[in-house]
Amino acid sequence: MPSQKVKEFLDQHKIKYVTIKHSLAFTAQEIAASAHIKGKELAKTVLVKVDGKMIMTVLPASYKIDFDLLKKYLGCNNCRLANETEFKDKFPDCEVGAMPPFGNLFNMEVVVADSIAKNEFIAFNACSHTELIQMEYKDFEKLVKPRVLSFSYQSKL
Repeated sequence: MPSQKVKEFLDQHKIKYVTIKHSLAFTAQEIAASAHIKGKELAKTVLVKVDGKMIMTVLPASYKIDFDLLKKYLGCNNCRLANETEFKDKFPDCEVGAMPPFGNLFNMEVVVADSIAKNEFIAFNACSHTELIQMEYKDFEKLVKPRVLSFSYQSKL
């Protein structure tokens, strides 16, 4: 079941969305395959520490963060992946690693890869490793107000 917090937020703002159930999967690529969604259309949420502050990055499942570019765009000195112990308590309604990209609900800045912003739809973990929420990207952008930057590259599988 999607996080009640996210679902209530979407309902409150009268946003149309669908939930997609899929078999248990942990990596974004496994989730995309299980839910029959292209990896570039599935957003993964990656938490990053930027000069000691936690931010949420959102990029296609098949992409990786270019930390040099992210550091340049954010104008920071230190930029690295956050480790699980640093963020697991910030998302009490979510399974670890299944955070939705709504940093605004968790008092976090959100940075979205421009490759996601080009899509008509965005699909993302719904606080569970077995369910996604899919909605129009324009609605996501209106609610979250992320910074859109070019900081990722397609992973070679």
